[in-house]
Amino acid sequence: METKFTALQTNRRTIYALGKDVAASNTDLTQIIESAIKNAPSAFNNQTTRAVILFNHYHDQLWEMTADRLKSEVPTEAAYQKTVAKLNGFKAAYGTILYFTDTAVVKQNEADFPLYAANFADWAEQAQGNAQYSVWVSLAENQIGANLQHYNPLIDAQVAKAFDIPANWKLRAQMPFGSIEAPAGPKEFMADSDRFKIFE
Repeated sequence: METKFTALQTNRRTIYALGKDVAASNTDLTQIIESAIKNAPSAFNNQTTRAVILFNHYHDQLWEMTADRLKSEVPTEAAYQKTVAKLNGFKAAYGTILYFTDTAVVKQNEADFPLYAANFADWAEQAQGNAQYSVWVSLAENQIGANLQHYNPLIDAQVAKAFDIPANWKLRAQMPFGSIEAPAGPKEFMADSDRFKIFE
């Protein structure tokens, strides 16, 4: 059996030590990201996932305004400095992908298919996972590291204003990406017997 995809899956890890030493052009990176999202499956092929790709000062701007926003949320100055150090790690990356769900499409599907109305929000989240994972694996295939963050909804208003985001786009995640400056550590797995049931 073919194992190429399994190898790609194994290669995809959460990389926190990211840098700007990326050989690919912004055009090539955009094509990789867009293709991965376009080809990721979604229920009813409703294509609810949206993405904003930030390079250069736009990428820096995101993490600077995230630091500003979190200042009022962190209880002490010492804790805030730890938060800033973490955010500076994301800022050190080459770029960031912002993932959104188009809630207008979700609502339209709920109206068009009332029998399944209760499912469309969940299905949109599944589509997010499919899109994010597809991008993550595609980046890893090109020796580009990434991690996934969730500072939404704290930064939703700032992001919407800074990057002219439509009101019906709901921020779901942020993915900084860049050169791999240090590998991920060992990954532990739960016992297969606790995860899988096989009937033959």
